[in-house]
Amino acid sequence: MSILKTEVTRILDARGIVYRVLPHSEPVFTVEAAARQRGVVKEAMVKSILLRDRDGRYVMACVTGDARVDPKAVRAHLPEKWKRLWFATAEEILAVTGCVQGAVTPLGLPRDVPVIFDEGIARRETVTISSGDVMAGLELRAMDLIALSQARIAPIAEV
Repeated sequence: MSILKTEVTRILDARGIVYRVLPHSEPVFTVEAAARQRGVVKEAMVKSILLRDRDGRYVMACVTGDARVDPKAVRAHLPEKWKRLWFATAEEILAVTGCVQGAVTPLGLPRDVPVIFDEGIARRETVTISSGDVMAGLELRAMDLIALSQARIAPIAEV
């Protein structure tokens, strides 16, 4: 249990998931800044990207911090009714996730938002995610994050 209380830490605590708080000395909004503040390599970070299709459906696509999401690859792992995907706006991110851009996680999302993780995340022992607060990150086992977020694993990083 930690002093930091966010929706993400409440979810982790409720499920008994072990994690470590990685405090920041200043707010962070980029992978580079977060990695520097947390003292980790970018590859250990989970970048959570909210994508939207033209019918207003959202999907959370997650890749390691050194990778970029390929929206076409994400689309290939969704049902046929999903069409072209593009990046959600800051306003949509806040409305759907409850987090500001830069503090988004794949946890605590509405049930109708599927989560897809790139294979690179599944190959890691531990990862760091946002805590839902721009002043701290969280480190936890990758397999715990995958299970808790009910993520599908697929090759969705740009090659």
